[in-house]
Amino acid sequence: MIQKANIKHLDDILKLLAQVHKVHSDIRPDIFKAGEKKYNKDELQAIINDDSRPIFVALADDRVIGYAFLVIIEEDDHSHVKHKTLYIDDLCVDVKYRNKHIGQSLFAYIKEYAKNNNFYHITLNVYEGNDTARLFYEHQGMHVLKTTMELIV
Repeated sequence: MIQKANIKHLDDILKLLAQVHKVHSDIRPDIFKAGEKKYNKDELQAIINDDSRPIFVALADDRVIGYAFLVIIEEDDHSHVKHKTLYIDDLCVDVKYRNKHIGQSLFAYIKEYAKNNNFYHITLNVYEGNDTARLFYEHQGMHVLKTTMELIV
């Protein structure tokens, strides 16, 4: 079952945030601090209450086994065609539940949400080296929109 997150999901989501952060800190320890997570409890609570940043959770036995953090972006300036973007800030499935199509279900839910709410497209970022995530998103039909490059000085 997939639904919008609420405060009772807070602790489960925090545990999954730690799993995602570990993937990032393993790939890029020069950027991500080991043992941390993207949001703390207060930040997560604020996001849950912010309608412009919906979080959807996948549940099993009333426990969060996956989530998708989304950000609604509206482009309306002199250089862009007016449109709405649904940005996937973070998507995670608990390691114990991977390869059971939960990520696909979450992505399908996001896609349906985007269609029903008149978004032009869905975007996200994947760190270089996170090949599992890149392959997953490619299998969902996503393709490269732009490339961010870096030079470490």
